[in-house]
Amino acid sequence: MRRTNHVDVWKPATVVTATQLTPSGRSLILDAPGWGGNLAGQHADVRLTAPDGYQAVRSYSIASADAGDRIEIAVDRVPDGEVSPFLVDAIEVGDQVEVRGPLGGWFVWRPEDTEPVLLIGGGSGIVPLMAMVRAHEAAGSTTPFRLVYSVRSPQDAFFADELAAATGVEVTWIYTRRAPDGWPRPAGRLVAADLQALEVTGGEAPSVFVCGPTGFVEAVADTLVAIGHDPARIKTERFGGA
Repeated sequence: MRRTNHVDVWKPATVVTATQLTPSGRSLILDAPGWGGNLAGQHADVRLTAPDGYQAVRSYSIASADAGDRIEIAVDRVPDGEVSPFLVDAIEVGDQVEVRGPLGGWFVWRPEDTEPVLLIGGGSGIVPLMAMVRAHEAAGSTTPFRLVYSVRSPQDAFFADELAAATGVEVTWIYTRRAPDGWPRPAGRLVAADLQALEVTGGEAPSVFVCGPTGFVEAVADTLVAIGHDPARIKTERFGGA
């Protein structure tokens, strides 16, 4: 008989806070007794059950990284989605879902890791990278951390205030559709010149974590290799969408 690990078990989780992050994005903190914590970069399956018994399951990256039973997910509404509109627009504090996990052991950062780290996020792809930033801050790590965050506009940035206050990470903002007034870089996609201007090249030998929509992740990974990064040191996580 196959032994059941706790990560395979669905656990009830109650919404304890729901915070609007952007016009289309929301943070949910869930209390899930028995969760037991997760590593920075892992994800969870979330299951919703309708009154008629219909169930829908989606995977969401976890923005928190600690040993407790509370987890934070951050969801961006997919207009034609089945689950994300409910999580962004309808679910309320006190409502219950089910969670399973933590899942994934490759796209993770641990405080005992000491090599420089480069994080590159596109849109809501910041979520698992935010967990890494938080873990880095909580541990008081001196490991060099750099984050490049690509978003459509300032209003579309998740965790903007927290990133502005973080002391252990150097953040570079790339705005693709509308930059703030007076911003030195015109709005546009992240390109090789942006990374080269930061002197982020393979010569620094950082561990690289890239997360975002599939097209973004593939383009960034190709660019990193082209400017000298070792493909073996580039870890990616992607999701559907433009």
